[in-house]
Amino acid sequence: MPDHITHDPIYNAVDPRDFPSMIDVERYGERTDAFDEIISATVDHFWDPTDPAYLDFNDDDFDMKHDTLMPRDFIMEMNTAVTDRLDEGQQIELVNQSTRWSLSSILHGEQGALSLSASLCHILRDPGAQEYAANQTREEARHVTAFSMYIKHRFGTPLPVGKTLGGLLNEVVLAPEVYKKLVGMQMLIEGLAMGAFATIHSKTRDPLLRRMVQLVMTDEAFHHRFGKIWADRTVPKLTTEEHEKVEDWAARCFETIFYNLVSPEQKQVIYQQFGLDWEWVRSAVAESFGDEDRRRLMRQGTNIFRVLIKTLLKAGIITDRTAPLYAAWVDMKELEAESDETVGEAVAQDGIAYLRDINRNRKKIGRALRA
Repeated sequence: MPDHITHDPIYNAVDPRDFPSMIDVERYGERTDAFDEIISATVDHFWDPTDPAYLDFNDDDFDMKHDTLMPRDFIMEMNTAVTDRLDEGQQIELVNQSTRWSLSSILHGEQGALSLSASLCHILRDPGAQEYAANQTREEARHVTAFSMYIKHRFGTPLPVGKTLGGLLNEVVLAPEVYKKLVGMQMLIEGLAMGAFATIHSKTRDPLLRRMVQLVMTDEAFHHRFGKIWADRTVPKLTTEEHEKVEDWAARCFETIFYNLVSPEQKQVIYQQFGLDWEWVRSAVAESFGDEDRRRLMRQGTNIFRVLIKTLLKAGIITDRTAPLYAAWVDMKELEAESDETVGEAVAQDGIAYLRDINRNRKKIGRALRA
């Protein structure tokens, strides 16, 4: 049997093949209200990526031949000798292809979140927890649709998933243990996503992309809370052995992501069209981008790795055992002193206000048509 490590009955799980447990008559009356607020809030941030009232792909005059979706200095290759080998048009194209790679990675992550949420529906015994998982599955599905539509609109097709991200997603989605699913997806990957969305929202030159990630953030801010509820109800009750198991697994995932997620080896698919050898690009990046540069970037509030570390720290998963691993890159005391507010929360709240206005007006129109 898998070691779920939950300690709270609302996260109890059954074997995914044990459907008889789902139709046990006693189970239906054992519903937690821990997720009711998140579930009922769904109406406040409903949106449809296929409806131009929310995202209008036709109202778009962004010219990728002459402008970059993200600032040039945001792409690490553009701060190296790589630029010496590219003319102006190629530099613009490399920035946009790097953005394509990042957005494709996000798309694959959203598909992972969709599949994982669906898998939770098969194993969570509590009807309230199961309803939340079903609710998140629906919201992740619209994220997959939104990013698929945007990438098709801008580039035609997404790029393949990198080996590091693909391996982590596969491990988390297929993990039989509940704690790996919740820590891996709801905290690690969702934490990375919120940092990435907040960064894109603040830096992109494309109004359509900015609006889309804001709408996605209105959902993701709630998804992150599901993992936080698990941490609040579970981590304080862990035995020493259990805590070390969770802590070590989170640390291993962090190291894998931190050192490999955005490395040139993962991105080599985009270099071929520019005649660049990925190993040479890796050397150029290493020559221009050292550990101190990485620490400088991680002082930014929306840096994806800083957000990830803060998520684990605030959840009580990091202790003195593994703190040095993270302290090599960020000021842990500074993170500890910060509020528990999720990065991008303000952007998400503004997005919810925007959606309320749209949805309120659409309801009025619907009532008028029915009358």
